[in-house]
Amino acid sequence: MNDTPEKPTAAKKVPAKRTTTKAPAKKTAAKKAPATKATTKAVAKETTAKAAAEKAPAKKAPARKPESRTALVRRARRINRELAELYPYAHPELDFTNSFELLVATVLSAQTTDMRVNQTTPRLFAVAPTPEDMAALPPEELEELIRPTGFFRAKTKSLLGLSAALRDRFGGEVPGRLEDLVTLPGVGRKTANVVLGNAFGVPGITVDTHFGRLARRFGWTTQEDADKVEADVAAIFPKSEWTMLSHRVVFHGRRVCHSRKPACGACPIAPLCPSYGEGETDPEKARKLLKYELGGQPGQRLKPPADYPGQPAPPMAPPAAAS
Repeated sequence: MNDTPEKPTAAKKVPAKRTTTKAPAKKTAAKKAPATKATTKAVAKETTAKAAAEKAPAKKAPARKPESRTALVRRARRINRELAELYPYAHPELDFTNSFELLVATVLSAQTTDMRVNQTTPRLFAVAPTPEDMAALPPEELEELIRPTGFFRAKTKSLLGLSAALRDRFGGEVPGRLEDLVTLPGVGRKTANVVLGNAFGVPGITVDTHFGRLARRFGWTTQEDADKVEADVAAIFPKSEWTMLSHRVVFHGRRVCHSRKPACGACPIAPLCPSYGEGETDPEKARKLLKYELGGQPGQRLKPPADYPGQPAPPMAPPAAAS
């Protein structure tokens, strides 16, 4: 095939045809101009709409129907029953043999784990088994004995003060009334309820960080203050359940419903929890977040109850020898 362009014919050079050819071109250009402006405006409007949509706040999910008081109480008590089945071995996770040991251990447990306290108290109670013995210790010696629990200077001050008060005001015995316990240095309602519930059999709700966190996640309270949380929860459950409820909720908070990343996907009470989804929902990933006996790890007590299904905590490693 020949690709050489043909020469224009004479007919194509006639001015009339040139005029005819140019005229539509002008009309076409005239028609295109308005179309171009319209298109530009449309694009501008579309861009503006998209930008506005991106800046606009996302639509909130429809609010859940408010829960009636009766429904709340029923759901809360069912959670307690479910936790009782999950943790039939729930117990105080501090090692103690009497009320004084429990009182001291609870004071030491502030800002540290129960395991660390349990690893520390054997040496402490070997030196000072009674309030009289502890009150007689030089502050420096007591500080060294409890140093592993942290904040040892403040705790030393509390232990010396409460030991002296027990010796001087209560005949060396731990009182069995909340109003007396809270007068001791370093003892608040939480500590008093731990001692009353587990050493004297007096029902009490222990609102530590775990209990408060779960009570809010479960919708039992909206309060942050521990005393107000205690009052709200006490109004939901019968008094006979208070002590064991505390153990079960704390157990669940330490093992499953963690502060930063709860294991929602491995939680047996997830269908009852209004906060489901705050943590990991994938079952396999959630199971890897479980702790203590649920995660195949040692518990917190060196001497756990006979029905505890996990491993005892390891004793504290001996201090390194000075070089």
